[in-house]
Amino acid sequence: MTLVTKLILIAALTLSIIIPFGYYLIGEKNKKRYKRALGTNAFFFFSAFAMASIFMFSGNAHAAETASAAASSATGLGYIAAGLSTGLSCVGGGIAVASAASAALGAISEDASVLGKSLIFVGLAEGVCLYGLIISFMILGQL
Repeated sequence: MTLVTKLILIAALTLSIIIPFGYYLIGEKNKKRYKRALGTNAFFFFSAFAMASIFMFSGNAHAAETASAAASSATGLGYIAAGLSTGLSCVGGGIAVASAASAALGAISEDASVLGKSLIFVGLAEGVCLYGLIISFMILGQL
């Protein structure tokens, strides 16, 4: 990737943060402002993401990929996989705990004898995070 493409990508990512925030602050104080700011932010994010993908996968026709470059690419993808398995499982577990815990608190406030049963469901939801962490440790063990 040349210096010009790196600078263009950095400028696009910076503008994807600054422009929607400025648009949000300058706009009228109504609900359309939130939708427009969110739409502008999504547009700039996905356009910067598309540019980064094009730059990343375009490759240099003159350079031959060596075995060490392929190995480092595989190692990098392994780290990305480990991070995604932990991150996505924690996001899913957080959503599950939010639902289960709020329902458990509502049930406990009506009848205190359901405390043990409700804690089981909250614990099962938290287990999803631990499973993702175990998978990421297994992936890191293979690198």
